[in-house]
Amino acid sequence: MQVYLIMGSVNCAGKDPAALLRDAIEGGVTCFQFREKGAGALTGGAKLALAKTLQAVCQEHAIPFIVNDDVDLAIAARADGIHVGQDDESAAAIRALIGPSAIVGVSAHTVEEARQAIADGADYLGIGPIYPTGSKDDAKAPQDTRLLLELRAAGITAPLVGIGGITPDNAAAVIAAGADGVSVISAITHAPSAREAAQRLRVNR
Repeated sequence: MQVYLIMGSVNCAGKDPAALLRDAIEGGVTCFQFREKGAGALTGGAKLALAKTLQAVCQEHAIPFIVNDDVDLAIAARADGIHVGQDDESAAAIRALIGPSAIVGVSAHTVEEARQAIADGADYLGIGPIYPTGSKDDAKAPQDTRLLLELRAAGITAPLVGIGGITPDNAAAVIAAGADGVSVISAITHAPSAREAAQRLRVNR
């Protein structure tokens, strides 16, 4: 999960989602999360169809296809895993629904939330927002790299993925603070070249 791209149709700025994802993977993206939310987001059959299209791109390049929040979609698409927030069911409950081999990621904003997610069986934690971000309307206040440092100081060894306002220019600082990878949306989807943006993130992480 060194370079973890999160994307849905609403993030693509008019570009073809499958082509954008393919370019990003060829540039160095190592994990993909399908997050179809926000104004104009697809629903129902159209959402499932796009999920399967993007999943096929991931399968071509042998990288994990993760679904954001939607358990039913993850099951229907036979996704590699799911990422959930603090307002969703626990990692243990999610795993019971999607199977023991699925990847389960959980967002955490405190050391206590991180410990609980790990106890519930989370495979990795999404930590953030690190920096200010405009990609999520309900994002919490940015914490800079403080929480990453606190988590490692507290002895938490689970894989951590930093998220929120991360760019090729600040990715190295996130890794230096203890993250195993960086997760981005607009740093890749809004870049002139998704491939070049992913390459820069891979080099600078």
